Amino acid sequence: MPLRQTTGFVQSLLRLVGLDWVVPDFSTLCRRQKTLNVSLPYRWRTGPLNLLIDNTCIKAEGEGEWNARKHGGPRRRLWRKIHIGIDEETLEVRAVAVTSSNIGDAPILPDLLNQIPPDQDISSVTADGAYDTRKCHDSIAARNTQAVIPPRKNAKPWKLTSAGAIVRNQAVNASQYLGRAIWQRWSRYHRRSRVETKMHCVKLLG
Repeated sequence: MPLRQTTGFVQSLLRLVGLDWVVPDFSTLCRRQKTLNVSLPYRWRTGPLNLLIDNTCIKAEGEGEWNARKHGGPRRRLWRKIHIGIDEETLEVRAVAVTSSNIGDAPILPDLLNQIPPDQDISSVTADGAYDTRKCHDSIAARNTQAVIPPRKNAKPWKLTSAGAIVRNQAVNASQYLGRAIWQRWSRYHRRSRVETKMHCVKLLG
């Protein structure tokens, strides 16, 4: 968002939670953002991380929204997409990205993985079928972790040119011979519902 909109957005959030904190003006934000390094706080865990990925679209106030409410003019809606990755055990957000609505789901997964420290062991990455792409599987395999991504309907095996393709072909074969329901129980794909619940909590903010 532009800095003036950011200031107003933060002021609205503070009013919602009943705080009277002073929000820095846009010129202060302009100076601070050049050197600001944002890192998400989280509780360190000893075991490997099971990362759950999800995304959703949220409606933002666009140009003409106030005029439409005031005078009944045409509305121009803006949509933003939020991508998050959470820890299955602690349910803490470990990675987040915000993009425009015309950006797909799969291209953002490597960026989310890069937000996890290299020394953090990742046991599995669970996401829905929209992430069933070569780039996603290769990015997950590069972190020496297991991809739990359901193949798309009528999916065909890939040529074995990478470690990610091998794991993906195993999921394709298992879902074809055992059925998608059995594969989902066997791979514990059902735990992805936890990130959907977390996303619902995020949307309740506004």
